[in-house]
Amino acid sequence: MKKNSFLAGAAISTIGIVVTKIIGLIYVIPFYAIIGVQGGALYSYAYSIYNMFLNLATSGIPVAMSKIVSEFNSLKLYFTKEQTFKVGLKIIGILCVTVFLLLFIFAPQLAYLIIGDVKGGNTVEDVTFVIRIISTAILVVPFLSVSKGYLQGHKIMWVSSVANVLEQVVRVGVIVAGSFFAVKVFHTSITTAVGIAVFGATVGAIAAYFYVHDKIKKNKQELNTDATRTRDEAKIDNKAIAKKIILYALPFVAISVLQSGFVMVDVFTVVKSLVGLGYTTAISENVLSVIATWGSKLNMIVMSISTGIIMSLIPAIASYYAVKNYKEVNAKINQAIQTLLLITVPLAVGISFMASDVWTVFYGYNELNISIFRILILSQIPLSICSVMVNANQTLNHTKQTIIALGGSVLAKIVLNIPFMHLFNAIGLEAYYAPIALNMVIDGCASLYLLSVVKKKTNISYLKSLRTLIKVTLCTAIMVISLTILNIFVPNITTSRFFAVLQLILYGIIGVIIYFIVAYKSKTIDEILGKNAIQNILLKIKGKFAK
Repeated sequence: MKKNSFLAGAAISTIGIVVTKIIGLIYVIPFYAIIGVQGGALYSYAYSIYNMFLNLATSGIPVAMSKIVSEFNSLKLYFTKEQTFKVGLKIIGILCVTVFLLLFIFAPQLAYLIIGDVKGGNTVEDVTFVIRIISTAILVVPFLSVSKGYLQGHKIMWVSSVANVLEQVVRVGVIVAGSFFAVKVFHTSITTAVGIAVFGATVGAIAAYFYVHDKIKKNKQELNTDATRTRDEAKIDNKAIAKKIILYALPFVAISVLQSGFVMVDVFTVVKSLVGLGYTTAISENVLSVIATWGSKLNMIVMSISTGIIMSLIPAIASYYAVKNYKEVNAKINQAIQTLLLITVPLAVGISFMASDVWTVFYGYNELNISIFRILILSQIPLSICSVMVNANQTLNHTKQTIIALGGSVLAKIVLNIPFMHLFNAIGLEAYYAPIALNMVIDGCASLYLLSVVKKKTNISYLKSLRTLIKVTLCTAIMVISLTILNIFVPNITTSRFFAVLQLILYGIIGVIIYFIVAYKSKTIDEILGKNAIQNILLKIKGKFAK
């Protein structure tokens, strides 16, 4: 199997994730139409709880696997690398069963924490049912994640990307077909339809796991799976490996759970707080579903960029850090930040500008939801930077500082979320904007702190990244101004899905072209991807077509 360089790995990972998210976006059009607003809220509850518990079982081990395998490969300790994979699978197996039982048994208590005594929407019994159904995925997904982490540690990104797409295709198939037959053919309840839909996560994970396992099995020689133990490796037993995995994994688990804490705070506070401020239960549940699920699905268009960069960044930094090549470590961090800024800033701003069309295409026109999403998508810029810096710091073993940043962020969210909603209401702003605004402030502060930690530890210079930020901001501003002028001649106002698609295509193409031309002429692209990067790519494409 072919290994990938940092930029190639980031590109492959990002493309795979983007394709996965596109598939994940397309299905919401029929699915949302089938289950409606109340079903959408129920779906949100299930996935919000599931993601929190999934992080307990998967967030640490797979990332640690990628890091440790990369380190052992750099040090040519191939036998120990394979033992790490085997030990990791055993540890994840124990975690799977434990977390599944916790989620399944305590589903009623979790459901009550979400719904409480609020009437007029989903019931505690409804939420309990879907939580228990989706908990079965925890018995499969962690094994898949560990196997992908193993291959990523070898800098083999494409298998994980294909597995992600396969998992999403199968999951979406179950979601759409299952919910359709449940509601339209067998006329079951919306709760049953949502239960079938969330079970798609389990089916998709099973299909992807068998694919990844088959690739590992067929490429044993290239992966050195049968390497013999050297004299140096004889000193490293399974107990030492398990300890190393756990020590690496625990901080990642803590970090991932803390990151999920943001969503969980909203799940446990938004509905009850908005109802207390005079909003109806229907509006309150709808707002939460936009923030936690439907808007977040569209947000993943932006977040997939940072996720792809992170997947390639971790093994790249780990391999250079293992041999104490700090110059390359700093270069990779800067390159990751610059690449992130180049893509996410114009993408988030552009989607915000076209929020009405984007939302209408996927969910139908809804003025309330569009106004929330317009701000929600912008929150992905500080979140993306924060996510990259969290993973960079953790890979550099800055665990204490990372947990301080995230722990402080979650604490701030817990303490300020409800007061912020009351504050917005008191000053005449809609209270449902408050959780999003608070997230942007918190993520921005956390990013600055984590950037300063890396600066202090490695003496990294962010001048290149700062110049990139300024250039990207100017390029994005020119794009927005151009689209605003276009809006004068071709008004971007419609409630029709068909015309929203046409306007989205028109504005999207023009926006991308303008941004690309300005970024290219200002040498911004060349500074990040390398001199004459675009020409080299075009020459390669031309060469392939010539053949």
